Amino acid sequence: MTKPVITQKEPYAVQLEADKNYAWCACGLSKNQPFCDGAHKETDFKPVIFQVEEAKTAYLCGCKMTGNGPMCDGTHKNI
Repeated sequence: MTKPVITQKEPYAVQLEADKNYAWCACGLSKNQPFCDGAHKETDFKPVIFQVEEAKTAYLCGCKMTGNGPMCDGTHKNI
């Protein structure tokens, strides 16, 4: 597997809590999108671990092609 699986061609709007660690699925195989469930273990992909300073709605990449993972950067518009 050299490219991630596109799970959807739009971002996931998710509520994030302040100072909590999150793991964004970079491979697209997780059944808990957009978060990692460990499905990447048979691939070379690794989840992106991140946290936010304040509680907020964030838009996490669903196409897995963002250049700003885990946040959506609009790349899905060109797929």
